[in-house]
This record gives sequence, structure tokens and C-alpha cells, in this order.
Amino acid sequence: MKGRIIDFSMSFGGKQRITLELDSDFREGYEALKDAVLEIVIKKWRAKRSNDANKYFHLLVNEIAAARGISDDQVKIDLVTQYGTYARDDDGMIVGFKLPASVDVSTIYPYTRMYKEVEENGKLFKCYLVYKQTRLMDTKEFSHLIDGAVQVAQELNIDTDTPERASWWESLKGEK
Repeated sequence: MKGRIIDFSMSFGGKQRITLELDSDFREGYEALKDAVLEIVIKKWRAKRSNDANKYFHLLVNEIAAARGISDDQVKIDLVTQYGTYARDDDGMIVGFKLPASVDVSTIYPYTRMYKEVEENGKLFKCYLVYKQTRLMDTKEFSHLIDGAVQVAQELNIDTDTPERASWWESLKGEK
């Protein structure tokens, strides 16, 4: 939900009070939650990525896949694990996991990068870092991913600077 902090004050009992102004209607939410103990998370709002940005990214993925002779899915996985954003839990910790070395991680989740192998009780395990799915990235994160895709495409001599791209790309960068 998008909004702004309007006021901050301290009560005589040492409690802190924040007044928020919301851009959408919260009346039903208020009625449902007014007497409940809540977990409060306030973070800087970022615009979701645009459909144009999504289309451009997938166009680049298609072109890179054709130039490399590999699947679009593999190109997307390569780009996300090279230029994407780590998945994080609610406390901001990077998400990761370990699997027996015999397990193919791609059958579980595609956007991972192995960072080490460990042996426990004579059995080999691989440890992975997890990256966000592109649909979960905000504008800044997705912009970085597109910048990486553009770089890869240019290294393959793929034209990346179309007139359509130039106009919306500049407006998109202004949303960061």
C-alpha cells in the first residue's frame, strides 16, 4: 500500500506514535484490524515494473537466446543469477539452502547459484543462494536486470537502442 508518514510524536509513557496518509481506501482493513495486535513494516515505496519494461526484457532474452543457440528459459536463468536480486526473508537475511549433491536444483527452483560444497557425515551437499523471481522485483531491481541484459546483448552485437526503448527507458529510470 502506498502512502506517506505525516507525523511522528512521543507519548508521555514513552510510546511512539506515527500518523500515516494512505493513497487508497483502508476503511475495511481498519475495521478488520482495529483491535488486533499488529506486526508493522514500513519501507520505502517503489513502483512495480512496467509492462513495457517486461516486454523489453523478454525481447532481449529472445535475441540473446537466438544468438547463443540456447533456450529463452536458460538465458533468463543466467541473467537473473548474474544481474538479479537476492531473495531475502522478512528480517532482510539472504535466503539460501543446501541439498544433497545428487539433487538437481533446477527441478526445485530455477534462480539459484551454488556458492559452496560441504561434506557432512561423509555425504556431499551443495549450498545455494536464492534469487528473486522477476515478477517480484521492483522498478530499481528490474532496471538493473535489464541493464545487465542490454550489456550481454551488446556483447553479442544485438541492437538494443531502439527509438521506442529510448523514450520509455529514460522515463523508467526516473522512477528509481
